[in-house]
Amino acid sequence: ELGTSSDQLDIQVITEGSSGLFGIGRKPAIIRVRKKETVSEEKEIEELVEAVKIESIKEEKKPAEKKPIEKKPASKPVQPKETKEVKEAKEKQSKPVKEKKEKPAKEKQAPKEKQVKEKLVKVSKPIEIITDPEEIKAIEERAVAFLRDVFGSMNLGEVEITSKYNTSDGCLEVDFEGEDMGILIGKRGQTLDSLQYLTSLVVNKGRENYIRVKLDTEDYRRRRKETLENLARGIAYKVKKTRKPVVLEPMNPYERRIIHSALQGNKFVETVSEGEEP
Repeated sequence: ELGTSSDQLDIQVITEGSSGLFGIGRKPAIIRVRKKETVSEEKEIEELVEAVKIESIKEEKKPAEKKPIEKKPASKPVQPKETKEVKEAKEKQSKPVKEKKEKPAKEKQAPKEKQVKEKLVKVSKPIEIITDPEEIKAIEERAVAFLRDVFGSMNLGEVEITSKYNTSDGCLEVDFEGEDMGILIGKRGQTLDSLQYLTSLVVNKGRENYIRVKLDTEDYRRRRKETLENLARGIAYKVKKTRKPVVLEPMNPYERRIIHSALQGNKFVETVSEGEEP
């Protein structure tokens, strides 16, 4: 009667029924059924765009941190810097080697501000390889138009957007250039990942098959990959030398894949993720 499937319903039992004795005194169960409230894709995009805008404004207006100058009493001798560094190194070496799944820090924010969280598109549809030039052009135009609207609402000024669809792997690559692109990258690429997720929602809306979307600016993806690979090699050398495990900072699945890939051929160390394996 409600015109929907059972998984889209909220069912609440008001009174539990009773079978009675030999059918005598039987009481029917009373339940309350209503449709679940669903968040539309348009609403989700709107909320995420607002979150990206708020995060970029906070990054832009964030003042430089100033360390307070403290006067040390003359009676206490100044400890050499080397001692502190050695101590910190020893403390780090005592930690076990596991890679933790990234968890956003809990911060108190104003009610209207929504924290930008990493969102990964769950690919339940097969990846589609498009060969029709007109269809490729339409997909690129849809992605570019969406990003122009977002950048315009963020008052970023002139941003040059270029797009390219690779028929080899079915990935739409979008790159943009302009001033203050660091705002669009965000801390460890979190803002860029959020924009990539939003663009993927727009591009794949109403499609039967899935199109991968990759956003980049200022060659950030390549630079971040090189940084992580160098980190992996350095940590592997340290583990081999000290024979002690090391814990890396929390990473998203994409970055954990880079670490695993960089060390998969190293016979002296092994990598283990805490959480879902990439």
